[in-house]
Amino acid sequence: MPRITVYGQTITCDRGENLRRILLKHDISLYNGGSKLINCRGIGSCGTCAVAIVGEVSAINWREKARLSLPPHNPDNSRRLACQVKVFGDIEVTKYDGFWGQGDAVISYQ
Repeated sequence: MPRITVYGQTITCDRGENLRRILLKHDISLYNGGSKLINCRGIGSCGTCAVAIVGEVSAINWREKARLSLPPHNPDNSRRLACQVKVFGDIEVTKYDGFWGQGDAVISYQ
């Protein structure tokens, strides 16, 4: 079972599970500020669940690539949308500040 490390916690999941669903199931928030209420609920259109990921996950799809290429995101940041990511191996997830998670400061706990 893959392990996900986020905010200093480690949780496990089945291979191929959706990252957003896993984190929310374990009461781990992906959203900053008002985006907790105003988000697309996992269809990949808002970009508020952007995170940095190290480890084995699915390849970026067209929807994710399109959203992350638009402001306020920057395609050079190497962020991913948790709602579009499938977990295939152990990963480390980092959330950043900003409404869309597009900032430069790491969020240490939510």
